Amino acid sequence: MKSDCVLVWTTVSADTDWRRVASILVAERLAACVSASAEMESTYRWEGQVETSRERQLVIKTTAARVAALEARVRGLHDYALPEFLVVPVIGGSEAYLNWIRESSAG
Repeated sequence: MKSDCVLVWTTVSADTDWRRVASILVAERLAACVSASAEMESTYRWEGQVETSRERQLVIKTTAARVAALEARVRGLHDYALPEFLVVPVIGGSEAYLNWIRESSAG
């Protein structure tokens, strides 16, 4: 059973204050929770060149209704010209946890 909750993935440069970004997103109720990975290296093609950068991946728990506002806010906070922004539907989970996401990110 598909829910109205989603996971949003984005990356930030390793030099970005990801805690500040996470705090803003949660404080503004665009996200119930933001989890950050350990620093990693990403290799990608950008403007015709192969690049490698140190990054952190952020996983943002929110609802589908908040995605557009979240994307606008992430773009405004981001230091990349084209930030990763991938929305993954949640197809199930603990109903209590999903309700917490809904309540915590209600706009």
